[in-house]
Amino acid sequence: MQKGNVKPSEFQVLIKGGAALDMNAVEPRPDKMKKWLTDMTWLNLVELSKLAHFSQVLRQVVSNDKTWYNWFLSDAPEEVTFPEAYSTTLDTFKKLLLVRSFAPDRTLPMAKKYIGESLGVQYAEGYILNLEAMWQESDKRTPLVCFLSMGSDPTDNILSLAKKQNTVCGTISMGQGQEVHARRLLQQSQQEGRWILLQNCHLGLGFLEEMLDTVTQTEQVADAFRCWLTTEPHPQFSINVLQSSIKYTFEPPQGVKAGLKRTFAGLTQEVVDVSNFFEWKVMLYTVAFLHTTVQERRKFGPLGWNIPYEFNQSDFSATIQFIQNHMDEMGSKWNVSWPTVRYMIGEVHYGGRVTDDFDKRLLNTYTRVWFLDNMFTEKFEFAPNYKIPRCKTIQEFRTHVESMSLFDSPNVFGLHPNADITYQKNTADSILATIVNIQPKDAGAGGGETRESVVYRQCDDMLSKLPEDYIPHEVRGALQKQGALQPLNIFLKQEVDRMQRVISVVRNTLKDLKLAIDGTIIMNENLKDALDNIYDARVPATWRKVSWDSATLGFWFSDLLDRNQQFFTWLFSGRPNVFWLTGFFNPQGFLTAMRQEITRNHKGWSLDNVVLANDVMKVATKEEVTSAPSEGVYIYGLKVDGAAWRMSREKGGHLADPPPKQLYSDLPVVHVYATNEPKPLGNSYYVCPVYKKPRRTDLTYIFSLSLKINNNNPDFWCLRGVALLCDTK
Repeated sequence: MQKGNVKPSEFQVLIKGGAALDMNAVEPRPDKMKKWLTDMTWLNLVELSKLAHFSQVLRQVVSNDKTWYNWFLSDAPEEVTFPEAYSTTLDTFKKLLLVRSFAPDRTLPMAKKYIGESLGVQYAEGYILNLEAMWQESDKRTPLVCFLSMGSDPTDNILSLAKKQNTVCGTISMGQGQEVHARRLLQQSQQEGRWILLQNCHLGLGFLEEMLDTVTQTEQVADAFRCWLTTEPHPQFSINVLQSSIKYTFEPPQGVKAGLKRTFAGLTQEVVDVSNFFEWKVMLYTVAFLHTTVQERRKFGPLGWNIPYEFNQSDFSATIQFIQNHMDEMGSKWNVSWPTVRYMIGEVHYGGRVTDDFDKRLLNTYTRVWFLDNMFTEKFEFAPNYKIPRCKTIQEFRTHVESMSLFDSPNVFGLHPNADITYQKNTADSILATIVNIQPKDAGAGGGETRESVVYRQCDDMLSKLPEDYIPHEVRGALQKQGALQPLNIFLKQEVDRMQRVISVVRNTLKDLKLAIDGTIIMNENLKDALDNIYDARVPATWRKVSWDSATLGFWFSDLLDRNQQFFTWLFSGRPNVFWLTGFFNPQGFLTAMRQEITRNHKGWSLDNVVLANDVMKVATKEEVTSAPSEGVYIYGLKVDGAAWRMSREKGGHLADPPPKQLYSDLPVVHVYATNEPKPLGNSYYVCPVYKKPRRTDLTYIFSLSLKINNNNPDFWCLRGVALLCDTK
């Protein structure tokens, strides 16, 4: 930007895209493109079209959608010819803007091309950490700080380097009460010319300034002394330590091959020779493969695990030790108890770390499909081309691992190939969000316009669209007409009250922010936060506190208008035929109120014994619903994550693999009702959790739906990580 090659407005499009735009306020996306062009992509293109070089991009995409669709479908759009002659008319940075807008998962590969052309190829290639070179660069007054990522630990590498340099490295794991030991070891290491490794310094932040003073100001220090630190990123980490140290990250290689190499590097021939049973060696490899799989699934986010668990070597070692003990009890005859093995792996050794119920189900599914008699046959495989080798020595195992591919398809872990797109997109989003966070807060918006003027204009725009306040006596009157004591109407009253609170907070913030920008009132902390977040196209903290999470301010404001419209229509026009589940603050409360109404209508039914049941309808859209059900409710707006819904007017529909690059699929209208006689589902249904947001936690879990499958294999969809989402953003 300093050279003038990139305009500030172009840089803003790169880091924010269309995050500030309201889907209801932009040119509508054609229906024919909705299946492959997401809301976020359309908003990105709308924002991109404001730049001179892309002024015609919306018209081009709409009029020539097949060409753009084929370009979008290519595995690497940045490597093939761009549509509309953009390959020849755009420089590399503008191509990056187009790729970032159209295919966010390819942002990083395209960014590497731009960096390579602008700064040099060496800055775009991966860098292999050389601890020895870094040690040579350091001195006795310069700490070396490692920022840990999940599953990484440089301790063994640092200890190996110390051994190679014929020195001793003392280690202290920081935490409560460890400062005394760290202080003593630090002074001793300085005097004797040894190394010291302070692990997990984010747990001992108060000691860091003292440590730095000791390292930099102690007069008599042996030249061979080095101070190594490891820490997780922490907002309160000492700035002085960061400025005075050499900083590096340690990320172990990813993939099945790298994981198995680490595992078998720690095993010896004695472990392989524990038993003469060939089954022992098969189980040893299977546990090693499971150990790698549960770690590798983390990178896929909620599709992999709802919660990213820190599985480590002790889990593997404990499992191997248990299987050894189990074999000792069997004596000379192989007769393994599979329920025992599965329980110990899925509930104790690995399962002991797992706190989420659906993660526990996933782990137990792995133990059920891998740990069985079939694993000892030649035809058994974890995934296509991933068989169990017939090895007798540790070296044979290592040779087999060396022959494996460096790159793995998500299929290896039971996931659909689209999961890799999700991973790449989430990585790019995280990097761009970090860049937004570090932007100077006093910078202009480009083109001479200040941040304040941009936000002032947005405040005016939002105030003009903000719904009117609900009038209490009108709300009471409308509820009385519908039956104020009906459970669903009590629920409606609670939702309207919460929506009114959101509207009031938003209106007050926007009005006060305009006054503060004008200089009429003082810009307090909350208003400063609102100014920064609105400029960055994010939801201010005070709004988030009383409302719901959203990826961007534009989507959040669209949600506010859509949610309010549902409440307003229900309140003043009567109960709708079909409900938008996403639009409720408390969807669990909605379902509970529905259960209460049904229970009251059936004599002898108890709320404690009534359970939810469902039928996925043959109608795809809410417009096709002409009347409410006799019991229960119709809901719409759910998205299938990790799979797709294949519709059939005759047979209904069922779960199916999604088309390439389609991350989410619309679920048709669902009839949800209550019954006191639940029917057994069998293997023709998959029990699918429903979450409010892509981040799958206990806080966002609502309930579960039973979805029809056509392969009679619920385990297949469990390993796929299939779930239903109210909102994909």
